[in-house]
Amino acid sequence: MIIRLDMQSDIPIYTQLMNQIIEGIASGELKPGEDLPSVRSLASDIGVNLHTINKAYTLLKQEGFIQIHRQKGVVVNPDGMPGITPDYEQKQAEQLRPLIAEAICRGMNKGRLLQIVESLYEDIVHGRRETTS
Repeated sequence: MIIRLDMQSDIPIYTQLMNQIIEGIASGELKPGEDLPSVRSLASDIGVNLHTINKAYTLLKQEGFIQIHRQKGVVVNPDGMPGITPDYEQKQAEQLRPLIAEAICRGMNKGRLLQIVESLYEDIVHGRRETTS
């Protein structure tokens, strides 16, 4: 899996890394039980601080996407992904609400907004990285 980070982005690097790993799992590019690079190795490969990688891995572990073993290293959770919970749905609503509000303010209609969501969903499911407009 190729990690693409935007060092100029307002989005923290650890969040970008988490998002890309989750997208890799969602697209099937990363399979359950598949090894991920060690903290040290990944930090060296992409040129970021060890603590940044460690934070991303720790949060991914807490959310159930990966497992970290002292002997085996870091792996995509072989037992499957976390399920949908009321807390998860609440988190999604809180994250989507401002995006939807801004789209409305800018004059985007519901149909176009849904079209963008459907296009992004298909891109991820089919492993495409490009944003479709």
